Amino acid sequence: MGRSQRHPRRDGSPQNAPAPVILLDTHVLVWTAVTPQRLTQRAARAIRRAEKGGLAIASITLWELAFLFSRRRLRHRGTIEQSMREVLEATRVAIKEITPEIAILAQQFARPFPSDPQDRLIAATAIVEGLPLVTADDDIRASPLVRTIW
Repeated sequence: MGRSQRHPRRDGSPQNAPAPVILLDTHVLVWTAVTPQRLTQRAARAIRRAEKGGLAIASITLWELAFLFSRRRLRHRGTIEQSMREVLEATRVAIKEITPEIAILAQQFARPFPSDPQDRLIAATAIVEGLPLVTADDDIRASPLVRTIW
């Protein structure tokens, strides 16, 4: 037998399979960096599996994070810039930029999809990029349009 045999992981995927890419909602990014105990077991497992280069956020999440720090809804040491850098370095996320396709799709969601523009942009990013979205948001999770993990 000249070929090396792949041994599956517990989740059934081969050991050398690429890490799955998942998109994190803003609150999930914060919880991952600061209070991971708030994550469900399923969400925490998906994040662990994707940590080797497979975690991503929508670029609007950067604005939300800055907003939360500036309004002191998230505590920070030092400047907002330092705190944002710490969260991004701790999670090592890739940033998925808003494209025209994402912006257009975000405007096309019909009711009862959430009307919050940030939620719409994050969900549209997940759909266009073909990624599951890790979110605790019940309204987004109720939508058949977005693959979610929670």
